[in-house]
Amino acid sequence: MKILIDGDGCPVIDLTIKIGQAFQIETIIFCDTAHLIEREGAKTVLIQKGLDAVDFVIANKVEAGDVVVTQDYGLATMILAKKAYAINQNGLIYTPENIDELLFRRHVAKITREAGNKTKGPKKRSKEDNERFEKSLRRYMLL
Repeated sequence: MKILIDGDGCPVIDLTIKIGQAFQIETIIFCDTAHLIEREGAKTVLIQKGLDAVDFVIANKVEAGDVVVTQDYGLATMILAKKAYAINQNGLIYTPENIDELLFRRHVAKITREAGNKTKGPKKRSKEDNERFEKSLRRYMLL
């Protein structure tokens, strides 16, 4: 088992590394050249900029049983297809049962924006978000 982090825009990198170290699990941060992210206790894989370039590298590197931290529903779909686990920064565990609905909501929001309407942005990150994330990630470490 490894933990792979979709690093661009991920607010729980340090918390993920801390949990990975507590369970002695290799943690790898994937980021593009516009967001060089290096942390002690984790390996960084730097990828050339490109549309979804980081996502495709993660999808190609992930193995069954790995855990991927991402807020990207498309990447989560690819991860689930490889029999790996996917979790977002707020502790939401992506599953085959919820991923279709999440993708559909993303599609509807895109259509809404393209029609000139506004959609709500993400709410401010809270302590509870970190606690939910930590609880969910620790759950995977015990599998």
